[in-house]
Amino acid sequence: MTEVTLSRRGFLRSACCLAAAPIFTPVTFAAMPGDNRFVTIVLRGAMDGLDLVQPYDEAGFARLRPTLALTPDKGLLDLDGHFGLNPAAAGLMPLWKSRELAFVHAVSTPYRDQRSHFDGQDMLESGGEHVAEEKTGWLNRALSVIPRSDDRKAIDVNTSTELILSGPNDVDVWASDSNLRTAKDEMQLLMRLYAGDPIFANAMDEATRANGAAMAAEPDGKRAERIVDVASLTGTMLKGEYRIASFSITGWDTHVGQAGQFRRPAQDLAQAISTLKATLGPTVWSKTVVLAMTEFGRTVRQNGSGGTDHGTGGCAVLAGGAIDGGRVLGRWPGIGDGKLLDDRDLMPTADVRELAAAMLYRQFEVTARDLTTKIFPGLSFDKASQFLRA
Repeated sequence: MTEVTLSRRGFLRSACCLAAAPIFTPVTFAAMPGDNRFVTIVLRGAMDGLDLVQPYDEAGFARLRPTLALTPDKGLLDLDGHFGLNPAAAGLMPLWKSRELAFVHAVSTPYRDQRSHFDGQDMLESGGEHVAEEKTGWLNRALSVIPRSDDRKAIDVNTSTELILSGPNDVDVWASDSNLRTAKDEMQLLMRLYAGDPIFANAMDEATRANGAAMAAEPDGKRAERIVDVASLTGTMLKGEYRIASFSITGWDTHVGQAGQFRRPAQDLAQAISTLKATLGPTVWSKTVVLAMTEFGRTVRQNGSGGTDHGTGGCAVLAGGAIDGGRVLGRWPGIGDGKLLDDRDLMPTADVRELAAAMLYRQFEVTARDLTTKIFPGLSFDKASQFLRA
């Protein structure tokens, strides 16, 4: 008997009452007109941007981080004579050298002082100015205003919809490790059973379509179990009808023993971006922008446990063939006396929402008015944005 693997979270929950298994990272896809692609990667846990891109030439950096600060003679990969890349992310260096990678230092959302992961991620994904101000995600709202978009279907690979995707536009859900194996005759029975119910029929249709795309990306039936698998699946689906994708990389909350803990997520980030480029191929990669961002940065001073605590100013990563990289962007505030926020955090000098807005403007011609009123309410953004030159 031939089996069809069906994995549509909403369908499983509402129609079959099966509990979805946990998954380590979510992926969201959306079909858009045109050839440009846009990928967001949420770095959950507050990535320490000062560890990923270290200001090794900054006076006092080594004193503030006695066991975390590196120099080129201790393995740090020099970028421009002032900043250096953590060797755990060495897989990104080819992209840096080909000017397909940039870092944006000292960015943050408007979130300040509270330093809660939950609130910080709410701000990052909702795009609002205050916690819980926006009830939907900015990526979902963007689907409503991208010009000439008559197909706004999205797919979320997760056991629960991420806030960045939540909103009024339809979402398909595909969970990489949640399967319902159904024979063809059983599938036909379900389709006839739900044909008269628009909600169930729509869920069934979404499940079938989303799973078909995913299985086409993984013809051997292999499920996405590693970040390289997720990135490969994402790249394959972006080569098809999808133009927007989003997934997360976890493990950045490094309060203790950061030198060791930081290595794995940094390697995952490098693998994810490198795999995306390899999977997309040169033509599609040349039309792609990847934006990796985190809810907030970490303290400039390392703590007594060899880690860092929740801070404010952080670092975003831009990659893709559509950017002019090979640069550390943003206005660097310095870390000397009197230059830190609350005498502990990297001072934010730009709003990470402006960076995201610039990428939507460039990739999908979203107007500045829609960006500042519908997607990121209250944001200051116009054609003079520094990030449009990235």
